[in-house]
Amino acid sequence: MSTANRFNFHTTNVRQTQSLAKKIAKLLLPGDVLLLQGPLGAGKTTFTQGLAKGMNIKSEVTSPTFILLAQHEPSSNNLALFHADLYRLTDPTEVMELHLEEQASDGVLIVEWPDRAPEMLPKDHLLISIALQKIDHNARTFTFVSAGERAREIVDGLQSQL
Repeated sequence: MSTANRFNFHTTNVRQTQSLAKKIAKLLLPGDVLLLQGPLGAGKTTFTQGLAKGMNIKSEVTSPTFILLAQHEPSSNNLALFHADLYRLTDPTEVMELHLEEQASDGVLIVEWPDRAPEMLPKDHLLISIALQKIDHNARTFTFVSAGERAREIVDGLQSQL
């Protein structure tokens, strides 16, 4: 078992990005929290779509920028996916009013733009930072940083699959 709380992984296309997300999906438990950080166009929603496929979510996953929080029910005996997008929020109390952690306790919470109010988000989480590559615009570098024991278990599980 690894004890590293940070590692990088590179993808070169959408298919690889979604495959990476599907691997993570197989490791998730109720209450797990993933924070997606990256610039516009980095692939946060693409990653979330791959995660949803890996969780057997059948509904269409799009960025919930205007509704703030989308709930995707599982197709069978799987976890629900709670997908939050904080891009439009400017005040941390707006994030607090969403009660993200409580709403997602029976499923998995994934949050885009967590930098809008980091102090209002669950302390135990897996931060996934997505960086665009300058030479190949389809390539991405994913940096995984675990905060808390459960997030570290996810990182260890993912590293053992790669």
